[in-house]
Amino acid sequence: MDLFPAGSRSAKQGDPNWFTGEVWLETIITAPEPARNRSIRAKFEPGARTAWHSHPLGQTLYVVSGSGLVGTRDGPPQIMRVGDSVWISPGEEHWHGATPNAAVEHIAIQEAESGFVTTWMEPVADEEYLLPPR
Repeated sequence: MDLFPAGSRSAKQGDPNWFTGEVWLETIITAPEPARNRSIRAKFEPGARTAWHSHPLGQTLYVVSGSGLVGTRDGPPQIMRVGDSVWISPGEEHWHGATPNAAVEHIAIQEAESGFVTTWMEPVADEEYLLPPR
């Protein structure tokens, strides 16, 4: 068993190749093989978001504070609120982040397939991000 005391893992700023705006990422766990769990705590300032991306085995988001947006290629984004869980299917292209006027913090849980977790794509255009949510 490994115990990681609170504050023992520092947050790092999201890579600007994959994130728009100010995003902070803190590793919760990168479980050793044969486990595949990769979980992070992500904090997005207003207007911040991921680039389009997908996960080979899907992803779960759990919102712990604020309100955010999650979008797919199928239409306008949806609003995520505190306590909401979002399941994103394996291979589904999507993005997530804060609303234009409010920060959001969520837990992101995904599994690695052969050590691989995320396929990154192009940034989310302002026109996509600013579509009225459904």
